[in-house]
Amino acid sequence: MSRPATRVLTLLEVLQDRGLVPADELARHLDVDARAVRRYVTALRDMDIPVESVRGRYGGYRLARGVRLPPLMLADDEAVAVAVALATGKENDQVGEPGPADRALVKLNRVLPVPLRRRVTALIEATSATAGPLTPEPHLALTLAAAVHARHTVRIEHTRGAREVDPYGLVVHTRHWYLVGHDHLRDAVRMYRLDRIGDAAELPGRFTPPEGFDPVAHVLRTLTFDAWTHRTEVWLDTDLRTAADRLPATFGSLHACPEGGVLLVSGAEDLPAMARLLTGLPWAFTVRSPPELITALAGHVAELTRAVDRSRSAP
Repeated sequence: MSRPATRVLTLLEVLQDRGLVPADELARHLDVDARAVRRYVTALRDMDIPVESVRGRYGGYRLARGVRLPPLMLADDEAVAVAVALATGKENDQVGEPGPADRALVKLNRVLPVPLRRRVTALIEATSATAGPLTPEPHLALTLAAAVHARHTVRIEHTRGAREVDPYGLVVHTRHWYLVGHDHLRDAVRMYRLDRIGDAAELPGRFTPPEGFDPVAHVLRTLTFDAWTHRTEVWLDTDLRTAADRLPATFGSLHACPEGGVLLVSGAEDLPAMARLLTGLPWAFTVRSPPELITALAGHVAELTRAVDRSRSAP
């Protein structure tokens, strides 16, 4: 076991199944030292799980009498979905002290039926994530979510200064949380990363969001187009469904063309890099704009041609 959370889960399971267990036996079972056992016991107590210490020759640790909760009525797929979301959402798996996601996993496993609990624990142990979403400050996230639900204007303390915003929604994308809403100062829809907001407070004013507004689409469009210097349009010799299945949403927006094919509308800061990406696509394509992208593509093709010539003449 490589994660503190799985060791805490195992400790809880042993105490539930065995009653009083000597500390040295727990240490061997968890493959840790006595100090780590005490640390994991403290973690359980911090989660309001009463673990008693019994001193003496036949002492050890045990759960307080009567500490049994009825099984949580989750289907297998529901339990797996919750456990995986918590496991992959953690920021630091190797940190010595259990974090919020670890504590939530312990509480979830505490009330699962024993067979499913063991299967979920095995799944967590076997699963690793390179990076989950950055966890926002809880009070901030809850305040903003409540304002979105109640349609209350919020005042946020952003790194660029104070703002009053009508919050339309929260979006998690590429590890970051974003607040999307109407900025009163700019009189326009803006998005703000939560890790750049110091504080937020609900205001009395209420608002009505625009009909049909999609916060996710706004974030994707902003990150795809507004952040780039060049707007690009490329015709792809494929159908809309195939293109949508093969290309990530951040690659650009896809539009079926009346004459056939798909128009990829995107943005780029580095046109040579965009040219290299296009030559990696599995379909024939035609650059419609800008002309500078055609020039970059020609330069890339020339370099590929030189590479082919060098390869043919190599001994």
